Amino acid sequence: MDIKSLDHQYVANTYNRFPVEIVSGKGSVVVDRDGKEYIDLGTGIAVNAFGVADEAWQQAVIAQMGKFQHTSNLYYSEPCAVLAKMLCERTGMKKVFFSNSGAEANECAIKVARKYAAGKKGKDCCYILTLEHSFHGRTLTTLAATGQEEFHRDFRPLTPGFLHAKVNDLADVEAKLDAYPVAGILIEIVQGEGGVIPLEESFVKGIAALCQERDILLMCDEVQIGNGRSGMLYGYMNFGVKPDVVSTAKGLCAGLPLGATLLGEKVEYTLGYGDHGSTFGGNPICCAGAISTLSRMDEALLQGVRERSKKIVDTLTGKKGVKAVTGMGLLLGIDPVRPAGDVISECMERGVLVLSAHGKVRLLPALNIPMDLLEKALDVLVDVLGKDVS
Repeated sequence: MDIKSLDHQYVANTYNRFPVEIVSGKGSVVVDRDGKEYIDLGTGIAVNAFGVADEAWQQAVIAQMGKFQHTSNLYYSEPCAVLAKMLCERTGMKKVFFSNSGAEANECAIKVARKYAAGKKGKDCCYILTLEHSFHGRTLTTLAATGQEEFHRDFRPLTPGFLHAKVNDLADVEAKLDAYPVAGILIEIVQGEGGVIPLEESFVKGIAALCQERDILLMCDEVQIGNGRSGMLYGYMNFGVKPDVVSTAKGLCAGLPLGATLLGEKVEYTLGYGDHGSTFGGNPICCAGAISTLSRMDEALLQGVRERSKKIVDTLTGKKGVKAVTGMGLLLGIDPVRPAGDVISECMERGVLVLSAHGKVRLLPALNIPMDLLEKALDVLVDVLGKDVS
C-alpha cells in the first residue's frame, strides 16, 4: 500500500510532511518503511518523553486497557484521581482539570483567569496578556493568545481580549497592565514554537512580582518545556516563581493525548459544577500512562536531562556554521549559518531527525536518550552544520 499517496488523497492538507513513513522504533531510534534507522531528536514534538515503545509505559497502558478504556466524568476512576494527586504533590498546586491537549489546557487556564477576575474586579477585567513570539494553541481563542501574526491571518475575527507584550521587556508589560484591565498573564519559560526563545530570569520574576502586587493571575504554559524537559519537572521551577495556574500536555503521557491545567490555592475553587468539562479529559488509559511517566521523572532523570543539555550546548557552541545555541534543558535551538531546511534535510539523509522553529534547528530528544546515540547524532549535526560554510 502506498501510504504517501493515500495520505495525500484523503488527509487534509494541513501538514507539510517530511518524506519519511515511520513504521516502528525502540527508544531513541525509529525505523522507516524501507528499514532505514534514524536517531530521533524530535520525539513527536516533545511528546515521547522516554522514547518509542517504552516498556514501563506500555505495561501501564495495557494493564488499564484490560480493565476499562473509558468512563465519563460522571463517575470516579482511580487513574484520574491518582494522577491529580501526584501532580499536586510534585508542584504544590491544589487541583487539576484534565483535558486532551495543550490548547485545551490553555483554554481552561484562560477561563479560570476570566472568572476569577470577574468575581474580584468585575466583568470588564477580562484581558489576557501574553508575549510576542508566543504559541499557545490553534483554537480560535488560543490563536488569539498566540503572539504571532502569521497564525492569525485568514481566521479573523479571533476571540477578543488579548494583548501581546515584548519579550524580556518588563517596562512594556507594566505599561500594558496600566492601560488595560488584565485578568492574567500567560507565559512560556522557553518559547519553543516561536524560535526557542528563553525568558530571562529577571523578567519572569518581575512579572511574578507585578502579578502579586496587582492580584493578576500568573499562568505558565508548560505544554512543551514541562514534564522534565527543562531539567526541572516544570520550567518555572528553574526561576523559583510560583504560578497560580500551570497548563501542560505533550510529554505528560508520553504518547497519548492528555492535557492538564493545574490550579493553585488562589483559584482552586474558581471553577464550579458545570463551569467546564471534557468528554475524554482524565481518560483512564491516558492517566495510567501518565502515572508511569511522571513517577519516573525523579531527580536522577532530571540530572540526566541537565547533563545531556550541557553535552549538546558544549558540543555545538562555537562550532563552524553555528551562530548561537538557545533554549533550556532538552528544548534547544541552533541558529545556523546555512538555511535550517537544508540542515534538517541533510541530517535526515544521514539518519538523524531534527525539527525547525523560525529559522532555527530545534532539538527535542527523549529525556533518557543514551549518551552514545546522542554523541553519534551530534557528530552528524556538527558535520552538516559546518558543510560548505567558509
